[in-house]
Amino acid sequence: MSLSHRFQQSLLAALLVLSPLAQAAETAAPAAASKPIAVVNGQSIPALWGTLTREDLLHQGAPNSPQLDEQVKQSLINLVLLSDAAVKEGLDKNATVAAALDIGRRDTLAKAYLQNYVKTHPIGDAQIKQAYEQAKAANAGDEYKVRHILVKTKAEADAIIAQLEKGASFSKLAKEKSIDPGSAKNGGELGWVMPANLVPQFSEAMAKLQKGQYTKSPVETQFGWHIIDLQDKRPVKVPPLAEVKEQIVQQLQQQELRQAIQALRQKASIQ
Repeated sequence: MSLSHRFQQSLLAALLVLSPLAQAAETAAPAAASKPIAVVNGQSIPALWGTLTREDLLHQGAPNSPQLDEQVKQSLINLVLLSDAAVKEGLDKNATVAAALDIGRRDTLAKAYLQNYVKTHPIGDAQIKQAYEQAKAANAGDEYKVRHILVKTKAEADAIIAQLEKGASFSKLAKEKSIDPGSAKNGGELGWVMPANLVPQFSEAMAKLQKGQYTKSPVETQFGWHIIDLQDKRPVKVPPLAEVKEQIVQQLQQQELRQAIQALRQKASIQ
């Protein structure tokens, strides 16, 4: 993943929760009219700084307690004192510091643009319904409760199948032999899975099994050789729209934001 893509993703991820910038916008007018939090060496610390800092601390998990306002005040006083000291020593002229300041400014502006885009391009009920029906159709069918043993060679897999034929414990062999670290410790358990989320060779072999059966011939994928055991099977239960509406809205917002970024890139001169 490129740096620019990671940066775009971080901006999109910032919109999955109500950010301090968005929260502060709701109270910006009252805060701006309030008296300063403190005056440090003749410099007023605006109330809006306090609003932004307070929301940021809450977002990070700070308890909403009476002590929070005092913590915000003291933090901002320290911020002013330290930043002024840095300027006096000429650190703001340092190329690295100047670049970090510029990136921080642009990051804030970019997030503000994306948040405003979401606000001015609301997701309609028709879009939500369409996305839900598409997801519902894509997830139609059965899901499978399976476990597997993964080894490097066919010879190893054949030997394990021979042991299973003699009554050996699948779970015990998975813990001892499987090279899949995620499932081996749990006796090869993968839990409930959808065929579409698995590599084709695995899902095709799994779908042919009856409940309680395991593959009598090992299945090869790019990961190695598998012995697959089908424990159960059931129709996929799709949750009602009300339960997943918020997730759908977030996904549609991310989709629209990616399109908005792409549109800006297409109009821009990038060398």
